Amino acid sequence: GMNILFLCTHNSARSILAECLLNHHAQRLGLAFTGFSAGSSPRANQQPHPLGLQALLEAGVSTQGVSSKSWDAFAGAAAPCMDAIITVCDSAAGEVCPIWAGHPVSAHWGYADPSAGEANDAEKLAAFRSTLQAIERRLLALLMLPHDALQPPALRASLLSLSAV
Repeated sequence: GMNILFLCTHNSARSILAECLLNHHAQRLGLAFTGFSAGSSPRANQQPHPLGLQALLEAGVSTQGVSSKSWDAFAGAAAPCMDAIITVCDSAAGEVCPIWAGHPVSAHWGYADPSAGEANDAEKLAAFRSTLQAIERRLLALLMLPHDALQPPALRASLLSLSAV
C-alpha cells in the first residue's frame, strides 16, 4: 500500500480535506492508499475547520477520527512510514520539514485557503466546496495512475504532473 501525508500550516482545512478524500476514494475503489494529514504549527486545542467538515459530509465523505495535529507526530520512529509528502499550502511548502523515515518523495499542490478573509460563512462554505472539488480531481487522477507511475523513480514526477489537473 501507499501512505501519503498531506501538510498545511495549521492542519485544519486543506490537508484535512485531502486526507479524508483520499481515504474515501481509495476505500470506494478498493485501492491500497492511506491518507494522513498534519501541520507545521497547529493551533492549541484546534479542531478541523467546521466548514471543511461540513463540505466533506455533504459530499458523502467520512470525517470520523480526523483531528488537527503536528507533523512531529509523523517524524518519530513509531510513526507509519510515508511514501509521499504533499504540501497543500504555500507557507508549508517553504518551511523546513522534519526528517521523514523512509525518504518519501515530496511534491507541492497549492490551494488558496478557503477559510481566509472576511467572507461570511455561506461564502466560505462555497470556497470549501470548490477547494474540495479541486483536491478531489487531483486525487482521483492519482488513484488512476498505472502502477509504474507510482513507483519511487517516477512517483515525484507523477505527483508534480498532477498539480496541473
